[in-house]
This record gives sequence, C-alpha cells and structure tokens, in this order.
Amino acid sequence: MQKNIKIFQESIIEHLTYDLAKDKYSATTRDKYTALSLSAREQLVKRWIKTQQQYYEVKAKRIYYLSLEFLLGRLLRNYILNQGLTDEYSKALNALGVTYEEIAEQEWDAGLGNGGLGRLAACFLDSLATLEYPGYGYGIRYEFGIFSQKIIDGYQVESPDNWLRYGNPWEFPRPELIYPVRFYGRTNTVSAPGGRYKMQWIDYDEVMAMAYDYPVPGYKNETVNTLRLWAAKSTREFNLDYFNSGDYVKAVESKSNSESISKVLYPNDHSLAGKELRLKQQYFFVSATIRDIIRRYKKFHKSYREFPSEVAIQLNDTHPSIAIAELMHILVDEEGIAWDDAWGITNKTFGYTNHTVLPEALETWSEGLFAYLLPRHLQIIQEINRRFLIQVDERFPGDWGRRDGLAIITSNGENMINMARLAIVGSHAVNGVSELHSTILKESVFNSFYLMTPEKFTNVTNGIAPRRWLMHANPKLSALITDAIGEGWKKNLEELRLLESYADDKDFCKRFGKIKRENKDTLNNYLKLHCEASLNPEFMLDCQAKRFHEYKRQLLNILHVITLYNRLREGREGSSFTPRTVLFAGKSAPGYYVSKLIIKLIHNISAAIADDPMVNKRLEVVFVPNYGVTLAQRIMPAAELSEQISTAGYEASGTGNMKFTLNGALTIGTLDGANVEIREEVGEENFFLFGLKAEEIMQMSSSYNARWYYEQNSELRQAIDQIASGYFSPENSKLFNPLIDTLLGYDRFFVLADFALYIACQEKVSETYKNEDEWNRMAVLNVARSGKFSSDRAIREYAENIWNISAVHSSTA
Repeated sequence: MQKNIKIFQESIIEHLTYDLAKDKYSATTRDKYTALSLSAREQLVKRWIKTQQQYYEVKAKRIYYLSLEFLLGRLLRNYILNQGLTDEYSKALNALGVTYEEIAEQEWDAGLGNGGLGRLAACFLDSLATLEYPGYGYGIRYEFGIFSQKIIDGYQVESPDNWLRYGNPWEFPRPELIYPVRFYGRTNTVSAPGGRYKMQWIDYDEVMAMAYDYPVPGYKNETVNTLRLWAAKSTREFNLDYFNSGDYVKAVESKSNSESISKVLYPNDHSLAGKELRLKQQYFFVSATIRDIIRRYKKFHKSYREFPSEVAIQLNDTHPSIAIAELMHILVDEEGIAWDDAWGITNKTFGYTNHTVLPEALETWSEGLFAYLLPRHLQIIQEINRRFLIQVDERFPGDWGRRDGLAIITSNGENMINMARLAIVGSHAVNGVSELHSTILKESVFNSFYLMTPEKFTNVTNGIAPRRWLMHANPKLSALITDAIGEGWKKNLEELRLLESYADDKDFCKRFGKIKRENKDTLNNYLKLHCEASLNPEFMLDCQAKRFHEYKRQLLNILHVITLYNRLREGREGSSFTPRTVLFAGKSAPGYYVSKLIIKLIHNISAAIADDPMVNKRLEVVFVPNYGVTLAQRIMPAAELSEQISTAGYEASGTGNMKFTLNGALTIGTLDGANVEIREEVGEENFFLFGLKAEEIMQMSSSYNARWYYEQNSELRQAIDQIASGYFSPENSKLFNPLIDTLLGYDRFFVLADFALYIACQEKVSETYKNEDEWNRMAVLNVARSGKFSSDRAIREYAENIWNISAVHSSTA
C-alpha cells in the first residue's frame, strides 16, 4: 500500500505541474482538487476504453437510458470509492499536507436535475456499471443546473447555479460527435422509387448538438460506462455582415438563440416562449441521442432487422417520449422503411417508465406548437394516433368514451398531444415505480390502456445506490455494519438481513446510537459553518427533506409544529415532552406561488419559536437552504425520524424514504408510494403509520368537506386561525391567506382530514423515542431490512424483464 501511496502522490504532483502549471507554493486548494480529480480520472480511462471495446467484441445488446435529468451531485469521492482507492488517496493527500475532506469540499454539485427523477437516473447509472451491464445515459449538459436557493427574509430567492464556472475535470468534450438538430420549416411530398411518395422536411433551422462524456465506474470491477450529455452549439458563430454594419447584438443573435437550448434546466413554461424552449430541449437531446445510437448500431449492421435485438431504449418519464416519433421519422423518411416495419422496430425498442399520477405532470403539447416547431413529427404522431384508434375501435366497438380516453391527440377547444399516451402506445413495456403506483396506473390513470394491452404493464420499484447513500454518506455506520457481517452487503444489499440478529445486541445498538449522535454533531457543525443555522443534538432530529409541493404536505408537518408550540405555551405539555428539532430542506419550483409561501410560513414559525423562551428550550424549527445531493448526504445519516407524509396515492414511489431508512431513521408515513413496501419489509411494528388510504381518498373526493374537520378539531382550528389572523405574520396579517383559502376551500391533498391521525401518530413517536434501547432496536431493524431498496435490484429487474440484456463480465475480455 505504501508503494501505491507514493505513486498517487507523484500522480497528483504531475497533474499540478503539467496540467495546471502550479507548484506546491502557488497551488490553491481548488488546484489540488483538480489535480486529484485528474489523477483519479487517469485510473479510469484505460478501463473505460477497454469496456467500450469489449461491448463491440462480444456484440452486446446495450441499454440507452434517456432522461432530461441526471442529479449527479459530486463525483470525486464516489468515483474514488468505486475504485476502492479511498484510503490510498487520503494518505497520499495527508502526506502532501492537505486532507481529503478539505479537497472534496471544492467540488460543485452537478445539479442537472430537480429531485427524485434525476437522482434515480444517477443511481441507475451506478448500478448498471456495478452489475456490468452495457449501459449509456443520455441527457443535456445544462450550463446552469437547478437554481441555487437563497432565503431572504424568509422567502425563497432563486439565483443561477453556475456549476461549470471553474470547468469540470470529469467531462470529456467530443467535438467529433456533433449532430444537426432541426426545428421549424415545413413538409413537402416528393416521389420515391417504386411509385411511392415520401415526406421531406424543408426550410428548417439547424442547431448543432455536441457530446460531452462522463465516465461511470462500477464498484470494484473493471467496467466503466458512459454518460453522454449534449450541449447546443450554433451553426453560425458570428455574422460578419451585421457586425460590419454596426449591429453588434444582431451579429451574435443566432449563436445566442441556438445555445439557449442547453442553457438552463427547466425554463419557466408559463409563457409561450417558455413552452417552445422546453419542447425544443426535449427534441434536441432526443434527436441527437437517436442519431448517436443509430451511428453506433450501423458500424456493424447494414439493415435494421436486428435493431431491437441490439438496442433497448428506456424513457425516464414523458420528457423523452418524442423519441418514438423521431425514430419513426428516421426509419420511414430517411431510411425508406415501410411504416409497419418501422413501427414494429420502434415498438420493440422502447420501454417507458411513468413517474407520476398528477394530471398536470402528464405532459401535453398543443398541435399548433408542434406544427410550428416540429411539423414532420406532428404528422407522424397524427398517423400513429389514427392507426392506433383503428385498433381501439376493433377492441371496444362503439365505445366512444373509451376512444377519447385512449386517443393520443385530444380536443378540448384546442387539439393537444398527450405525451404519456404516445409513450405507452409506442413502447413494448410500461412500468410504474412502486407496487401501489403500478396498481393505480392499471386500475385508474391508464386503465383503458391496460385493458387494451395488459401484457405491457409491469412494476419495477425504485431503488437507491448503496455506494453513495450508505458507504459514501455514512462511513461510520458502514464500518460498523462491515465489522458485524462482513463486506458482502456492499454488492448485495440483501445481506443486510444478517444484521437482524444484532437488533437485540445491546452493545451493537449502543454503538449504533453513538454513531447517530456523532452524525448529528457533524451536521450541526456544518450548519453553523455554512448555513448560519444550528440544531440541538440532544433533541430528536425530525426531518422532511424533499422538493416542496402541496401533495408532499409540508403544511401538515407545520400544523403539527404549531400544535406543539401551542401546547408548550399553554403548559399542556409537562416535563415528559420529547424535545424535538423539526428540520425542513427542499426547493420550490420558481413559479409555484403556494409552495413558496409555505417556505415563508416555515421561516416565520421558526422565528416565533426561537423568540419564545417558553418554547425554544424544547422545540426548534430549522430550514436548511439550497438542498441538493451533498446536503442530503449530510442530513440523512443524522436523521432519526423521516417524514414521508404525502397524500396516499400521489407519490409514485419516493427514494428519499429509502435513503432515510437505509441510514437508520424511523419513518412516519402514509400508505403511499414505496412507503407501502418499506413498511412490509421493516415490519409494521417498526413503522409509524397514519392517514387515509389511497382508495379511501378516491371514495371521499367528490364529497370531501375540509371545513368540517376544521370545525370538529379545536387544535386544528386554533392553528389555522393563528395563521389566518396574522399571528405568525404581524407585519402583514393577510400574508398567508392563500394557504388558508387552499385548506378551507378545497384542500385537494386532504391535509385537514389526516391532521388528527397525524398528531396521534406523532405522540406515539415521541413516547417511543423516550426508550432509547427500543428506538435503536427498531432503527437497526430498519437498516437490516432495507436491502430490497437497492438500485442494483431494480436494474436487475429491468434487465431481465424489460430490456433483455446480459452482463458483460470483464473476465471475458
């Protein structure tokens, strides 16, 4: 090992010298981070090239994972961990007078995603490489990722996330891989050989898509897969005529407009221009990706007969579903393949993962926008719809209501293209991401499609990468587990079951509790240093860390906080009260007014508690700003209670719930998403369940009266009246009226209906927490029984049941 340390020291110094032109005197901490990253990257490159060569040699079928989001977080420590070199690099850096932790803090989070969707995609890439499957991720290299969240006077304020400001040592520009992507124009019918006709797309504008590659190493193997991200480049960098005439803005206008496509993640689409840019983004990365896949396939194939046998494409939600029309466009218009044959190839190639049941999240685009932006693809989608409706009429003759429910193109004053329906019709497999979610898709959201083609529908419950979310995030707990049961769990998370026998081992549970306390101390120190916040490590740490949305019900959590606040102020809680820190973290979409107002309410209540000596010694509320992957890796190991309280039937799966469970937090939650399966795995007695079930909510929806619950429950009424009267906003008594109107008006997400059940369950939580031995025993069992929720298991299920791909083991090279 000592020899390796010396080699790594020399490697770091060489990169400082020859790549950065620095010596030990002039090198900054960021320079040392870059040199370390280049050294670690150097270890990957030969294996990366060898992996790609091997895929060609064995003629491997490959999976292409298309996602508009890849929430990668920081890569340095994860990549070094996967190479098994953490100790070597740590010691090499120590000898150079700097710590590994200090260097790793220099890396920016790659925030190319908004939440669970993008983080799932990143975990899947890790598992594909660890399991040695031939896999590729495809997405967009956004110049600005998910916005940076600042809190000013309690309000969320967005600022650009310039994550590429200092460059990125992990990316490899591929200027030789550049594809033209077309927009606008019109179509024209021309004669083709054999008396046939074909459509031409003419008078279009072009933008170039250039590839940037990222290596994705597997854990302690020789496999290194690829994440390929596309950046928009203008076909015309500069117009000299405009420049010479003095119009300097016009001279670079074309370049600016073209490159705006990959400028920012999720532009605000409330305006027509925003909708156009978002659809442009989706088609841009899909078009370049399909052409890149075809380029790779055609290296060794002259016809498309074997395409579905060599290529599997997975659509991560509806965003990439225009890929179905794009492949048809290439096969029919450019390759001259007959429609039926092209459709057979397309249908056998695509799989579609649905991630939502919210109607507003099932994307639709107007025919008018499609006709303007992608005229040929509109015609293709219209033809797909026409042919599909013939099949519908044969399956359900005379059932016009069902026909409307199955049509890809619907009319409600304006013709709209339903992208989820296009994805279902164009794919051979459709999956939900938890057992409950998949059942809801089949029985409700897509019931008619299920009746048409039941064989298409399946379930693959989401999972998380244990390398990042336990080994990387919680090294002390990882070491405790390894000390107890060995290393096998790192590649087979189901081996955590061996920990069950330690749940009644008092010494083990004591060590487990000590690690949890140390993680709380570590989080507290970080918050003091970086967030101007703090928490009391003596209090129970109760966490709700996730994207802000009404269905995730941060409001329900806050109503509980107000209830505790009132009980403490009024002396209704004696000395037996369980002190609690309620931690919130998460971002609201910039245009989501109600959600942003909830963030403001949290801050006002936090301030009221902090200022009240009758309350602040036993209750505190902390909001951690700018939540992202790296912050999650700090919060989850410290958390003791995980708030998974979404309205039953609305959360497709969730993966935050799995991360908290794996790190030894107990869950308070509804029977929603993957909560159902987590409860089944960890045991009903080790899960704090409350709330209405999904079927009960569906039955109540038409007759639900939120105000009745308000009138019947005095604590609920008191909390709502305080918010409504301006008790928590004396500077503006009407500030939170929109929240009150939402709750007492429709209360779409049944916050008031679940309030009393939630309060009662929280009382059970507090009582259980007083028994430290029992709490730790339950927490150990949660960790021991979380093996199902590995992304490795999920990827195996996709590979065997949907993609039909096989692992390519390095030993066969």
